[in-house]
Amino acid sequence: MNYAKFERVTLKGNSQFNEKWVQERISEDPSILGLGDVIVKDIERLQPSAGRLDLLLQDAEESRRFEVELQLGGTDESHIIRTIEYWDIERKRYPQYDHTAVIVAEDITSRFLNVIALFNGSIPLIAIQVRALKSGDQVGLVFTRVLDQVRLGFVDEDEEVHESTDRSYWEKRGSQKTVSMADELLELTKKLDSNLELKYNKFYIGLAKDGSPRNFVIFRPKKSFLRFEPRLKHSEKTQEQLEKAGLDVMDYDDRWGRYRIRLTSEDLKRHRDVLERVISDAYAESES
Repeated sequence: MNYAKFERVTLKGNSQFNEKWVQERISEDPSILGLGDVIVKDIERLQPSAGRLDLLLQDAEESRRFEVELQLGGTDESHIIRTIEYWDIERKRYPQYDHTAVIVAEDITSRFLNVIALFNGSIPLIAIQVRALKSGDQVGLVFTRVLDQVRLGFVDEDEEVHESTDRSYWEKRGSQKTVSMADELLELTKKLDSNLELKYNKFYIGLAKDGSPRNFVIFRPKKSFLRFEPRLKHSEKTQEQLEKAGLDVMDYDDRWGRYRIRLTSEDLKRHRDVLERVISDAYAESES
């Protein structure tokens, strides 16, 4: 492999490599944005009384859409407002999807990064900086995520002080069999920390250590299966590992940063090693 020196190409005002050219490159291969396995749903999507959305992308596997606005040069107030406006229009028109606003700009200044950060958390927003690099007669684009959508913290059990329940509550809501499956998974977590125990809350069964929540995995017993939810960053490697094992993987929960997996008692027997690895990875992320 040979070393190559790259020269930066300024896109704003460039007659050849303009915004339309960047839009076409993204349309050809939307994965270059680093948003996962996404497909192009629409280009220059007309917005009622509000212009056109540059790109509408949709996750190939999940009910999630990205409203993408391009800006060559530096970000400005109108770009931020337009991005949020288009995101708001789309989420109201299609509430069955999870929507995320995406700003792609050539230069995202610290000032406007701070402004954008004020919205993040209340508005799911991602900022991506694009750079064009040239080597000889070849030009490439590099996309760098400089502001990610804020992931919500662990479930705050201070809000559930009066909502705690007990084992019998979950055995009625789910079944004795599915609650026992949570016991089996607890034993896997105890290999990482022997002081962990189940904590029965109204909406889920979590983990606790010395009375304090440690919810790197949570459980939701149903009548015929247990929903197992490890908190892990979404990755192709983990997704492939789970699907290859034949596990019933639901849509990834972006809001809480959790995988959601339907488990049967047979799954616990057949895929114990995979589940143990997932629990170990979730524990490691919680400690980092």
